[in-house]
Amino acid sequence: MSVNKNSILLSEVLSPQNEKNTNKTYIDIIIEAEIPVFCINNSTKKERLMPFKVLYGNNENFWQQSGSWEYFFTEEGIETLKEKVIAKQGIWDIEKPRLESTPEKKIENDHIEELEVDTGYGNEYKTFSSMSVEDKVKYLNDGKKRLNDLLVQKPRNESKITEVLVDTAKDAALINHAALEDAIRLADDEAKKFTQELVDSTHEMVKTSTQLVSENIFNNELMHALVEKSNGTIVQHMTRVYLNGIAFLSYYNHLVSTSSAIQKLRISFASKYRDFYHKLLPHMNVDDINLERVFYGGMRAVSPELYFKWAVGFLIHDIGKAAAVEYHEGEASYNRNIVIEHVKLGYKSIMTKTNYPMEASLITGYHHEYYGDPAGYGYFRAYLDQYKKSNPDAKLDYCITYDLAPIMDYHALAYFPAKVLEIIDVYDSVTDPHRVYRKPMTPEEALSMMREEFIEKHHKIDVVLFDIFAMFVNEKQKRA
Repeated sequence: MSVNKNSILLSEVLSPQNEKNTNKTYIDIIIEAEIPVFCINNSTKKERLMPFKVLYGNNENFWQQSGSWEYFFTEEGIETLKEKVIAKQGIWDIEKPRLESTPEKKIENDHIEELEVDTGYGNEYKTFSSMSVEDKVKYLNDGKKRLNDLLVQKPRNESKITEVLVDTAKDAALINHAALEDAIRLADDEAKKFTQELVDSTHEMVKTSTQLVSENIFNNELMHALVEKSNGTIVQHMTRVYLNGIAFLSYYNHLVSTSSAIQKLRISFASKYRDFYHKLLPHMNVDDINLERVFYGGMRAVSPELYFKWAVGFLIHDIGKAAAVEYHEGEASYNRNIVIEHVKLGYKSIMTKTNYPMEASLITGYHHEYYGDPAGYGYFRAYLDQYKKSNPDAKLDYCITYDLAPIMDYHALAYFPAKVLEIIDVYDSVTDPHRVYRKPMTPEEALSMMREEFIEKHHKIDVVLFDIFAMFVNEKQKRA
């Protein structure tokens, strides 16, 4: 399989000049026959085979978007399409190949036959998937030992720390997903026994890695190293979100513990934030809405115990994903059903098949709630609707809780780590350097878009936490 003179750009096959019905017929056949798309990034020379269905489900015109990616049907794909089109309508409309002018691509991509269609977890996933649970646990424990060795090392080798942090986080994400796929086939009690050692080892590994990240929270090299370390889109995203999440929590803790940040927020609250939160709590008198109403029990640093539990949740937050889907592209460019399904699958699996802490489970299930906005989804709103039917006069008087009880008892609208993850999740998706159908945003572009689309036009992410996150990103940019 190679990009040569017999390969064709998608834009030639699915041309705007074609009749609309012709394009629709081709697309239906491509999806039904599971014909993959060969994607080439002309800037980075990155190559991957992607399911057409996934790219199309995210953006129905992905091959027409400007950017550095080019999309091809390979010779084998074209032959399959041609055969099925002729069988269906008796004619093949594409007269000749379109790539005679670019023979150099053949030389660069002769190895494409070695590529597998990217399901989002990369080539390493098969290795972990075939391991016994004992070997998976051993692998995690070996990773923890590597991290512990770095903790006691003096002087510290920053390059080595970066390498090991990326490797262990990436491997832990893959191992947990592989183990959960096995556990789903078991009865609940049996599955929990099956995954118990893995849960314990993951928690211990996370505790060690968070110590290293918290000592260097502005380490941009972590993200660059991750991009080069893995060829799976989902595992890259999960690992970046995990590492950025624990770095941001460390930044947040430092900010609220050692500076006058909370006092400054309190002083500017009425003029800068009150209107936003009054729309979330419209039943309350506007003068009663303050920082203490936003954060149940007041704004405070996160305890080490919660920090570690939340870090585990960040690591496994997309564990239910089964395909390489991206979804933070705007209002009309993602398949909502696919995206919602990964949240349901991850939440149910973690709750019923493992003994991960409740805090981590809620993060997987609640991290797309978006303060009840219609574009959001998750289990909390479904549970809340049931609660309101039984308690029609009940009102939620707080926006965010750090603790489980207020979210479980419906005293607050949202769970703190889930609101943090919403921000980091969106930011990572739109800045991902390996987006396969749209140009990645710069940090400045991403923050601007998020403020406009997720705060000003819609009330999805939390504005106070977003402002702190913007400070975090800007500080990272200065130190890069």
